[in-house]
Amino acid sequence: MNLVLFDLDNTLLAGDSDYEWGQFLIAKGAVDGAHYAAKNKAFYEDYKAGQLDIYAFLAFALRPLATHSRVQLEAWRAEYVETRIKPMMTPAARDLVKRHLDEADLVAVITATNSFVTAPIAREFGIAHLIATDPEEIDGRFTGEVHGMPCFREGKVARLQHFLAGLGTQLDQLDSSWFYSDSHNDLPLLEIVQHPVAVDPDPTLHAHAQEKGWPVISLR
Repeated sequence: MNLVLFDLDNTLLAGDSDYEWGQFLIAKGAVDGAHYAAKNKAFYEDYKAGQLDIYAFLAFALRPLATHSRVQLEAWRAEYVETRIKPMMTPAARDLVKRHLDEADLVAVITATNSFVTAPIAREFGIAHLIATDPEEIDGRFTGEVHGMPCFREGKVARLQHFLAGLGTQLDQLDSSWFYSDSHNDLPLLEIVQHPVAVDPDPTLHAHAQEKGWPVISLR
């Protein structure tokens, strides 16, 4: 089996879906604008610096899901994908995904951004499998809490292993494995696949990729 994994934010997308969802909610008046914008920006800077407290961030990012109805959230999400996400889906990214869908046995998006936000984005790329941070739901409503392990840093490795176990396999049994990412936060997973690829990488990942001889590409 050949496995191809794509990070989403700033890799397949020319931008960050989590950050843009927050900005979209601000524009809709769904959250306290000035306070939310400042916190959203601060968490994003922490992420880029490799200092993100994932649980603190998720407590912040998932709260709006618990304060609005599912019908309203889904209507907002559809508008968000059309107005904020599709413009960030470059032709080069679409072409790369299509090539791997045509050639690989298994293609998946693996992302720290929550699955409510990212599920329709993966579908828009034609990718059926999504490994993402899951928001907790009870009786059809989001609670504002995270369900299970966040899909972040070492958590991406654990969540991938769980995903593969559900298919009756594991990483070292695959014929080949690829992972495309822009972020040094993904080094734990990049280090264990057969074919790590740095995509429009941050400076830390770019330096690491050059040292390791990994391919560096751009989808912008």
